[in-house]
Amino acid sequence: MQLPELNWNDAARLAFDAMSDKQAEDLVILDLRPVTPIADYFVIGTAGSTRQMRAVAEAVVDALRVTMGLKPSIVEGAPESGWMLVDYGGLIVHVFDPERRAYYTLEAMWADAPLVARMA
Repeated sequence: MQLPELNWNDAARLAFDAMSDKQAEDLVILDLRPVTPIADYFVIGTAGSTRQMRAVAEAVVDALRVTMGLKPSIVEGAPESGWMLVDYGGLIVHVFDPERRAYYTLEAMWADAPLVARMA
C-alpha cells in the first residue's frame, strides 16, 4: 500500500495560521522548491517576547500534530536565544525576536524563492 504524498504547502499554511493566531508578526511563507532541495517551504515570523516565541513554536507543533499527524524531526534554539526552529523536513519554521530577524534577513538570503504569503 502506498501512502499519499504529504502536501507541504498545506502544512506551511497551517503553520502560518497557527503563528498568526499567537500574534506573531511579519509572517511569510517562502517556496524553496525552485531554489534548493533542503526543504519545500520556510515559514518565518517574529515574536515580541520569549514567552510569545515559545507559544508560537508550541502552536505550530500542536496544529501540525493535531491536523496532519506530523511531528517535528527537531526543534532547535530557545526563546532566550532569540531564535527557534521547528524542522519537519519539507517544512522549516523559523521564529525570531525582532533583533535576530533583522540580523539574519532570511528573506534576503532566499530572495530567489517565490513568496507564497505575507502578513505584516
